[in-house]
Amino acid sequence: MSAKAISEQTGKEFLYKHICTSAAVQNRFRYASVTAGTDWGRLTQEHPWLLTERLVIKPDQLIKRRGKLGLVGINLDLQGVREWFKAHVMRETTVGKAKGVLKNFLIEPFVPHPQEEEFYVCIYATREGDHVLFHHEGGVEVGDVDAKAQRLLVAVDEKLSEEQVTEKLLPHVPDEKKKVLASFIVGLFNLYEDLYFTYLEINPIVVTKDGVYVLDMAAKIDATADYICKAKWGDVEFPPPFGREAYPEEAYIADLDAKSGASLKLTLLNPCGRIWTMVAGGGASVVYSDTICDLGGVEELANYGEYSGAPSEQQTYDYAKTILSLMTREKHTQGKVLIIGGSIANFTNVAATFKGIVRAIKDYQGPLKEHEVTIFVRRGGPNYQEGLRVMGEVGKTTGIPIHVFGTETHMTAIVGMALGHRPIPNQPPMDAHTANFLLNASNSAVTPATTRTASFSEPKTSSDVNPAKKSKAALPADSLHSILWPLKNMVTGDWKEAQASSGCSGAKPTTLFRKQTKAIVWGMQTRAVQGMMDFDYVCSRDDPSVAAMVYPFTGDHKQKFYWGHKEILVPVYKNMADAVKKHPEVDVLISFASLRSAFDSTMESMQYPQIHTIAIIAEGIPEAQTRKIIKMADEKGVTIIGPATVGGIKPGCFKIGNTGGMLDNILASKLYRPGSVAYVSRSGGMSNELNNIISRTTDGVYEGVAIGGDRYPGSTFMDHVLRYQDTPGVKMIIVLGEIGGTEEYKICQGIREGRITKPVVCWCIGTCATMFASEVQFGHAGACANQASETAVAKNQALRDAGAYVPKSFDELGDVIKTVYDDLVANGTIVPAQEVPPPTVPMDYSWARELGLIRKPASFMTSICDERGQELIYAGMPITEVFREEMGLGGVLGLLWFQRRLPRYACQFIEMCLMVTADHGPAVSGAHNTIVCARAGKDLISSLTSGLLTIGDRFGGALDAAAKQFSKAFDSGMLPMEFVNKMKKDGKLIMGIGHRVKSINNPDMRVQILKDFVKQHFPSTQLLDYALDVEKITTSKKPNLILNVDGFIGVAFVDLLRMCGGFTRDEADEFVEIGALNGIFVLGRSMGFIGHYLDQKRLKQGLYRHPWDDISYVLPEHMSM
Repeated sequence: MSAKAISEQTGKEFLYKHICTSAAVQNRFRYASVTAGTDWGRLTQEHPWLLTERLVIKPDQLIKRRGKLGLVGINLDLQGVREWFKAHVMRETTVGKAKGVLKNFLIEPFVPHPQEEEFYVCIYATREGDHVLFHHEGGVEVGDVDAKAQRLLVAVDEKLSEEQVTEKLLPHVPDEKKKVLASFIVGLFNLYEDLYFTYLEINPIVVTKDGVYVLDMAAKIDATADYICKAKWGDVEFPPPFGREAYPEEAYIADLDAKSGASLKLTLLNPCGRIWTMVAGGGASVVYSDTICDLGGVEELANYGEYSGAPSEQQTYDYAKTILSLMTREKHTQGKVLIIGGSIANFTNVAATFKGIVRAIKDYQGPLKEHEVTIFVRRGGPNYQEGLRVMGEVGKTTGIPIHVFGTETHMTAIVGMALGHRPIPNQPPMDAHTANFLLNASNSAVTPATTRTASFSEPKTSSDVNPAKKSKAALPADSLHSILWPLKNMVTGDWKEAQASSGCSGAKPTTLFRKQTKAIVWGMQTRAVQGMMDFDYVCSRDDPSVAAMVYPFTGDHKQKFYWGHKEILVPVYKNMADAVKKHPEVDVLISFASLRSAFDSTMESMQYPQIHTIAIIAEGIPEAQTRKIIKMADEKGVTIIGPATVGGIKPGCFKIGNTGGMLDNILASKLYRPGSVAYVSRSGGMSNELNNIISRTTDGVYEGVAIGGDRYPGSTFMDHVLRYQDTPGVKMIIVLGEIGGTEEYKICQGIREGRITKPVVCWCIGTCATMFASEVQFGHAGACANQASETAVAKNQALRDAGAYVPKSFDELGDVIKTVYDDLVANGTIVPAQEVPPPTVPMDYSWARELGLIRKPASFMTSICDERGQELIYAGMPITEVFREEMGLGGVLGLLWFQRRLPRYACQFIEMCLMVTADHGPAVSGAHNTIVCARAGKDLISSLTSGLLTIGDRFGGALDAAAKQFSKAFDSGMLPMEFVNKMKKDGKLIMGIGHRVKSINNPDMRVQILKDFVKQHFPSTQLLDYALDVEKITTSKKPNLILNVDGFIGVAFVDLLRMCGGFTRDEADEFVEIGALNGIFVLGRSMGFIGHYLDQKRLKQGLYRHPWDDISYVLPEHMSM
């Protein structure tokens, strides 16, 4: 969400720190926060003014009208404050419908002043700009400020001046106070803009001869601007609304949400309730809550929440286990129900997310059965059939009653089943599997011929369309004026005048997408682009709708995609300027830019006149930036869809990104050809649900747009309704509105004044909000009512009174749509056309494999590591367990090299081997080569490789050879003397015997260290003992023919593999045979080689040239004839 309320203390801290004004702001930072656990002695040390001044104390918990509720202690000394605090702290208090406990209080200096020095000021954001309200009589009895206050609208991107403030806001203020107030209000407005406030109210603000005092303050900030304002905000704590506790589980999910690209939300309403939800999608989560409340479940509804945006399996698991943990803490006499619902996903792999939920259900199967939990599941979208199958299977294996339904079942039907209002079908009909839609039954691989005209229904002139039903208005124009004054021109004036006054200087086209529409996609979203091309193909377009892509992080190149059966290349440009220059036919931009870059890239794109429509997919763009985008779009005549949207679709013509989901849903919802019904929705997931409902109740969708869930979508409901009204192919219009905002009232006015004559079916979701005791912020940023007229209930009634077709609930939406459609067919407005089967598109290999439809032999096999899941796995052991068990480098090497969890002593021995082989000075060949390469200016990898290439039988590679020679001799029963004599007779060196420097009299301490450890910890050292006997024979002949470090490690490792109990004899011999032991030297010595490389670079050594006097030049003597 965006606008979040902050505590009064936080708001004042922001003001005192950052306001810039010539007015003298008094009592800066003079406040103290107290709770039940406060140490008053320490508090007075930190705030000594508490001991000397008269004080005010009040709760700081987002409570409105504290003065009228008697929740302010005024003009008290410290003892009086403590007595007042003791009487109120931890006391349950009722504010409106909300009951809550008073916990946090704020103490400030008391400011004595007469009533005439109190003023009221408020700044709040709307679509068109920021409104500044001022009233010369502030305080507890300020009354209806909307009706009484002076107001000034500061348009987007405009500044506020002291002259404007004085003229427009301060006519009733004494002259001696005007300058101070004007300066303060301008400073306050600048602070409001700079720190991304969305609401800032001070009542009262007191102006005395000493300066300005901010007494009571309420504020909201745009939480999405955190990445911009972090340095000024610091770590902001957002308190819950009064009447709702802040639960650690909510904070945990909020933290998961902040770390994820997905959306994860959780609000606990009644932890003792029996009805729990786990819903996918911001819009769908509201619809399920509405339906539960409509069916009488409001008192038992335990939570509100949603997960969306393709969360990973692990994220879904973490979310699900949190819900299951909460719902299995207290038993309910009637048992409990869990509703795992959702609309039809656009791009989320349902099976993948359900895997996380299934894991959580398995983990909690005991408590779930103990608490008599019944689970109801309804979902659709990519791979939903597999997800539902897995969910059904876990019900059978665990014994938990789980009822599973797909897209054949109305989205909210499971609520009625869960609450006992409708029967549970034994075997619900299942839609065809994804694969049945996509596999081509014919052998034709040619591009199909065009099969559809522009409209599915027979063409009719607009005059043939019956106007919407009329009914007596419940809200007359003057009543609407009083509650919706910001919409004055739109609601009470002439329609055309209102349109002219909206500030749109650039004409926007009625038709956004045609069959020839070409788009640029901003961002490397290959899956979305491929989905668009597959849609184009089944719509029988002549060529793809994506002309190019823009991706700033790579150079210009080509990206490969499928067009039907063949592969094509799409150009990718580094910047937008090159893309539009080389593709003048493009007029649509689909922006997948991140929330941080979406503003700049969108503003740049609107500089190119050829771009007429921009879809902004990103969620979380600060509202102030969105309003600037809207302003420029209006000036340029550009239609904006989004932000926070999946996009839109025009069947038979064009689709934006992931809209409509995968091909199975495109075909199931008949989105490959136009119907007669157009819709506009806020929610992307719910737009896909509308596709499903419309395809089952009418001849299909003509066009559909999801305008996005933000408070200020780039285009409004009315923008698209008017386009549909002026489009002959559209015969009826569906609007899925929601709580928050007032856009739906413009539709009411359009119907009343005859601007909208086509039938409009409308439903606003969020009706449950009026039933909750405390404010709930739903999944969409804009889904929050700030006044009574913004509630879903009020808007549904207004639409019904205006003549729109409004169902009693979302459950009945499909029935109402069908009734209106049947009437239009009956009167001849719609003449359904004959169905033509769509062309088939080959299924992508990756998706066919996901569905389990195909198999192929793998090009590689691996048995040591798996990085595909949520956690890296070494030979079956998760990386977290590796660290928890403190296995160390030796343990990891055991897992990756030998696929075993080796004994602790074995891991220590491996680490000791790496340590003693790490380096042996710069003179040895490997180190020498590394140094020469480093001094020649080569990079680290090249220098390291140069050194490693010298490793062989003569240098460092004797581990394997020694192990093989000694093992063979020992296993064959040769005596040490026989082995030495045989090697001498064969003219072969004994690998691992001999050293250039060390001898029996000057032993290698590395060998001695290893020998002491091995003798102490290894269960048996048969081969090592054999090698030491050989050493006695060789050193008797020559002192330096000792068992060197390579030989020692080689024979000791054979003993380790054979005797540690983890390997068979054949397995141990195989590891020796395939060269595993040399890996120890390579790995250890790489550390030394890298050290030599870094040393040479650090010493800045120049190019190495070998000295002449160290070279013996032996040339052939000159031979004359």
